[in-house]
Amino acid sequence: MAAIADPRYMFTTVNQFFKAAGNPEPFKVQLVGLTKEVKLNDGSFSIHPDRLMKDVKTSDLIIIPAIGGDIKKVIKDNSQYLPWIIEQYKQGAEVASLCIGAFLLASTGLLNGRQCSTHWSFANEFRQMFPEVIMVDDKMMTDQNGLYSSGGANAYWNLLLYLVEKYTNRETAIMASKYFVLEIGKRSQSSFIIFRGQKDHDDHEIKKAQEFIEEHFSEKITVDQLADQFGIGRRSFERRFKKSTGNTAVEYMQRVKMEAAKKQLEIGRKTVNEVMYEVGYTDTKAFRDVFKKIAGMSPVEYRNKYNKEPAV
Repeated sequence: MAAIADPRYMFTTVNQFFKAAGNPEPFKVQLVGLTKEVKLNDGSFSIHPDRLMKDVKTSDLIIIPAIGGDIKKVIKDNSQYLPWIIEQYKQGAEVASLCIGAFLLASTGLLNGRQCSTHWSFANEFRQMFPEVIMVDDKMMTDQNGLYSSGGANAYWNLLLYLVEKYTNRETAIMASKYFVLEIGKRSQSSFIIFRGQKDHDDHEIKKAQEFIEEHFSEKITVDQLADQFGIGRRSFERRFKKSTGNTAVEYMQRVKMEAAKKQLEIGRKTVNEVMYEVGYTDTKAFRDVFKKIAGMSPVEYRNKYNKEPAV
């Protein structure tokens, strides 16, 4: 519901800025639906579109809101939109998806070979459903050839600000950011990602290897060691691991270690060096570089952001 109301709120507010300054309103905002009434949340809310899809011949910007529930069912229920979105894009319209609305945008095929972001907790499912799309779940938003996507939940506000700036100017975007109390220019959602691993596959040996890594994250484990332990040749092990998890074995080990480090930095009172040793690192620079690559900020910055307790 919010992902439908909020874009309308953003662009109508920008219209008010222009009107108050005695200038023409830059946006004509319309809610487009398949029927005259759309019920959401098992009938708890009812939406009444301004226009029906069949009556909209041209558009400059289409915003696909976040979806919910059974994703495959939602895509099927909204399949009539897909050829319309494709046709509008071919005619010059730009298309943006908010949060897991990316699944609907990807269903058009327009994102094939291009980058896309979505809510980090749905990234693995997205990769499985749309392997031809480049999922970049660490990004707050993407912009490629008139196709936009945003990361999880409230990340879409950052995309809306980005679109306001693109369609108007920087001054208006800054005004909107202040009005809505938003941080302008935020581009990464890495610090919000909780890594849970990808175990929704049928390769039992790889699943056991994942569990071993998660249970022994404080140790220094090599790919050769894992391959030998589970009786798989190294090349075959690496290929199967990547296919099953979406990560190389080394990436998986790094992400497990960094997730453990993040938890320690969030709730503990240990120093960064103590946390580093606990997750199996002895090189300060290597630990900091990997942490920043995965979390989007340094270990010290992460502690300061999420931990209220002072370090010892």
